[in-house]
Amino acid sequence: MGIEYKIQFKMPVDYNPDGLFQKLPSSINKQTMTEIYNYHVEAYGFYFVDYLVDASVASLAFRRFIDEALIHSDSIEITEL
Repeated sequence: MGIEYKIQFKMPVDYNPDGLFQKLPSSINKQTMTEIYNYHVEAYGFYFVDYLVDASVASLAFRRFIDEALIHSDSIEITEL
């Protein structure tokens, strides 16, 4: 289990997430080989799940998603699911 979030924003029709993907920290804890976080790019924006393995890595990744959304929209909505 983890904490799931929906990050909604007005995503451009031609959105390409490659730049975002290059900024993300590794989602795998190298010592335990445990998944730290996961995500999906959706029509509404981003789905993000923090598996509560490494708060510093997950929070950095989450912030990258928020920053990316704010590049494309003046406002975003974050919902904990």
